[in-house]
Amino acid sequence: MTSEPPAPTLLELLHAAPGAHTAIVLPESGVRVTYDDLRAQVMDATRALAALGVERGDRVALALPNGLPAIVCFLAASVAGTAAPLNPASREHEFAFYLEDTSARLLILPPDGAAEARRAAGSRCPAVTVRTDAAGRIRVDAPQRSAPVFPPAADDVALVLHTSGSTGLPKRVPLTHENLGVSARNITATYALSPVDTSLCVMPLFHVHGLVASVLSTLLAGGTVVVPPRFNPLGFWRTVRDHRVTWYSAVPTIHQVLLGRRGNGRPAGAEHLRFIRSCSAALSTEVMAKLESDFGVPVLEAYGMTEAAHQMASNLPPPERRKPGTVGVGTGVQISVMDGAGRHLEASQAGEVVTKGPNVTRGYENDPQANASAFTDGWFRTGDQGLIDPDGYLRLVGRIKELINRGGEKIAPLEIDEVLRAHPAVLEAVSFGVPDVTWGEEVAAAVVLQANATEADLVRHCRERIADFKCPKTIHIVDSIPRTATGKIQRRQVAATFSGD
Repeated sequence: MTSEPPAPTLLELLHAAPGAHTAIVLPESGVRVTYDDLRAQVMDATRALAALGVERGDRVALALPNGLPAIVCFLAASVAGTAAPLNPASREHEFAFYLEDTSARLLILPPDGAAEARRAAGSRCPAVTVRTDAAGRIRVDAPQRSAPVFPPAADDVALVLHTSGSTGLPKRVPLTHENLGVSARNITATYALSPVDTSLCVMPLFHVHGLVASVLSTLLAGGTVVVPPRFNPLGFWRTVRDHRVTWYSAVPTIHQVLLGRRGNGRPAGAEHLRFIRSCSAALSTEVMAKLESDFGVPVLEAYGMTEAAHQMASNLPPPERRKPGTVGVGTGVQISVMDGAGRHLEASQAGEVVTKGPNVTRGYENDPQANASAFTDGWFRTGDQGLIDPDGYLRLVGRIKELINRGGEKIAPLEIDEVLRAHPAVLEAVSFGVPDVTWGEEVAAAVVLQANATEADLVRHCRERIADFKCPKTIHIVDSIPRTATGKIQRRQVAATFSGD
């Protein structure tokens, strides 16, 4: 039995392909960046950061839209210090929190716009501009002086991100080069990625999904990443066709948008796809079936989270079996299910999903209380409830803290969401618990419609399909459902909105 070779650092990862092979394509400008050129630009940016005083461990914040500057500066920051990418659409007070929480050494910004980020930087840290020259090369504004650059070690922190903060202030998650390298290698192996593959990056590059799944795994495989500045449903299939994209990864919201704009027949370009990947939020079996029938390509649902450097489980490409309604099998990591006392449960028993592996963070920064509750005997407790079936496939039930407790009956919101979405008039649905004098909590829901239906119609639909105690007693018909920047439904925010009704 041979052991796995050491995971590559992000600097070593850039040497996976021959120098003349195309690493990145910017479809709007037509710029193509080879691996040689990408390595050169990353090292130039790394030296610029070193000249600005960045040292190992220093946090370099970035507020950049998707594109070559975001990728080059992320990689350079991870080599010179630690990258801390932020959502460029954040508000001033949000930027201020993240800059202070990470003790950012500096903030990298585009030459235009970003007014709120600039105001937040203020006296907190220098704001540094990254520019793109006429040839499409990236340059970070920095003093023209030499400074030593040292290759990072596997246990150096390459990336720091924050959890979504749905249960309080966001927690700071440090991910080492080893964490990221292992995760990228696991993704590459899961989908048999190779130099002939081309991924289309539609996820934001301030989130682990876009960074690790779309970009790092493709670069490790020696493939090509197509990086538009934003997800554009109108130009999506033209980009897939023109650049012969072989796969893309996205949240269910994006898949649903593409289905809503699919037109007649299979889109031109879909014939190049090997698979479609879905992750970061639950994908309904109805949407999965429609994606496969309309686009003619296998859909592989995966399971990931920031603390695990993204991927933990996935359904596998053909000829392997994929199970709708599951997030697949463990991919290079250990996955189990525990009860509240930390005992591992048998197959088909529901409990808290736990994971262990070199991709998992060693712990939240400066938060011993969170670490004490998040780790049991070296296993990271995900906060998700699920079960592993006899075939080893993981089925998620919901977030433990989002379970509805109606008189002692624990109800999984995802089950109710699925039932509501099965109604032909419902486009989106989210269920949640609201306070109730008699039962402690009662079930409610909010839906976005795509055809006419009344609350009574929807309640009747639910009563025909699930036990009465699970049926929403109130269903709010709304124009939209709040989501995070990466497409996750903000169930707690919806619940807070209606809890006083």
